[in-house]
Amino acid sequence: MEPRIVTMGLKGGDFLVRSMFDAQLQELNILLLKMGAMVQEIVECSVNALVNQDLELANKITSMDDKIDRIEIKIENRCMKLIALQQPTAIDLRVIATVLKIITDLERMGDHAVNISRITIRIGEEPFIKPLIDIPKMAKLTQKMVHSSLDAFTNRDIELAKKVAQDDDEIDELYDQIYTELVEKMIKKKKIAEQAANLIFIAKYLERIADYSTNICERVVYMVTGELVKMN
Repeated sequence: MEPRIVTMGLKGGDFLVRSMFDAQLQELNILLLKMGAMVQEIVECSVNALVNQDLELANKITSMDDKIDRIEIKIENRCMKLIALQQPTAIDLRVIATVLKIITDLERMGDHAVNISRITIRIGEEPFIKPLIDIPKMAKLTQKMVHSSLDAFTNRDIELAKKVAQDDDEIDELYDQIYTELVEKMIKKKKIAEQAANLIFIAKYLERIADYSTNICERVVYMVTGELVKMN
């Protein structure tokens, strides 16, 4: 028997149900932040594996992503249970809908980290055609965006959400810079074309992760205000 039914007609029952519901929402928040931390870690590890040409670490990325997939399913199931059993209000529904959207974006970030690791394995121990400077820089900025977007969610901070979305411009500029430089190298020296293309793919994956962080920020604004505003 569900809590709402048990307390129906009892003095203070509605307060008890609300308290239980709030506790369950807080558990969702904790799980979401845990998933976000896992995503930040997998992105960091995938880029570290690339920079250090650490093939052993690169091969571990897939198992890390499996854990992200499992926690996504866990959070999704809890959201569905809350909707089915607790009859949430309109505001509560926006929170749950935002959580469902965020975990989808986080899961896709994990998939891109796996893509980066696969390219690292493909490159193997082949010497890099250029020092890797901008890609690690992109990765750090991207991780910061993920972290800040989740902070904006936790604190219902619209201003922070807007700031994070603006930070995506720097990521886009770095991607354009990397793309232009590597294409120019490919034109001058066709032998390096394969690795150059692979590095462009990696930069694109990082750029997409930043885009997903912007998506999270858009959902935070929606959650707080009820308005869905495109920021990117």
